[in-house]
Amino acid sequence: MLTGIGRNRGASAGPGPDFPHFGLGRRMLYIRRDLAPRAPAIFAALAELKRDRTSGAGNRGSGFPLRLDGGPDLFARCGRRGGVARFITPDIYFGASTRPLRELAIANEARLRGISIAEPLGAMIEAVAPGFYRSAFITRALTGMTLWEFLRADDDATVRAHVIELARYAIDTMHNGGVVHADLNLHNLFVSKDGERLIVVVLDLDKSQLFDGPVPSGRRWRNFARLARSIRKLDPDRRYLDAKSLAILTVT
Repeated sequence: MLTGIGRNRGASAGPGPDFPHFGLGRRMLYIRRDLAPRAPAIFAALAELKRDRTSGAGNRGSGFPLRLDGGPDLFARCGRRGGVARFITPDIYFGASTRPLRELAIANEARLRGISIAEPLGAMIEAVAPGFYRSAFITRALTGMTLWEFLRADDDATVRAHVIELARYAIDTMHNGGVVHADLNLHNLFVSKDGERLIVVVLDLDKSQLFDGPVPSGRRWRNFARLARSIRKLDPDRRYLDAKSLAILTVT
């Protein structure tokens, strides 16, 4: 039976009163208030994803569309582990299950600060055993492709140069808005459209940090260094990003 639980206050407990939460068995869904009437349908769609063993979008194959009858198109990023842990427990995490809620709180605040991100709509946490959980993070669906996919697909030099400038603008806006990304790479920058114009959206604020003011220069430098390392790994021969483009994206 679906039960309405109430409101959360503070990032440590939840993303705030605009995201009421509902329980169903071992699962807890935190969803933006305007989508609360669709909680049962969202629970059902997430359960269907659990039964679907196909790989999804993203560099870990963890992203899946959630389509609700008569509702907005949503997108769920299911928790998938990296490193050696993915061979042991690929989708089960150990520790405090507030991590997805912290991301939801930070993402919602980032959006309020005008940072270009995928619109955060909710999170689901499923208790597996004491201290162990699965999770999914829910956003509004976007059309487009990751920056890495775009660089390999579009051979128009003018458009590519424009999109690279947009990506740098999105990163600078994020830093000026007080957000440090924990895993800045070409998979987490997404090329989309806003009306007739192209935009670049920042994805995946898991483990990000939020500052009251602009991000300090040292932390910005570490973000750009992380991005540069990922680019060198993806494009070691600079086939898709020449020295000028690399400098636009990564030089502080």
